[in-house]
Amino acid sequence: MQLTAARPTGTTTTRPRGRDADGMAVASFVLGLLGLLVLNLFLGPVAIVLAAVALKRGTTRRGRAFLGLGLGIADLVVLAALMQTTNTVSWSF
Repeated sequence: MQLTAARPTGTTTTRPRGRDADGMAVASFVLGLLGLLVLNLFLGPVAIVLAAVALKRGTTRRGRAFLGLGLGIADLVVLAALMQTTNTVSWSF
């Protein structure tokens, strides 16, 4: 007794690349926004990379990808400014 249906050998199921790119654009925006508050040393570069990959893959959410890119860069700028004022790598409120 067979419980699962057999797949035809010539077909595979793949997720569309546009959907992945849209998710990356939204993730870069959220991580960039969150990085302004906490962990900007880590979240800033991650937001930049996700936004760049989403734009390269042709996301339909280009605005969110550009916002994520800008926020990721802003994370690093805020970190650099706070490092200059406190003379440390970490900062707190």
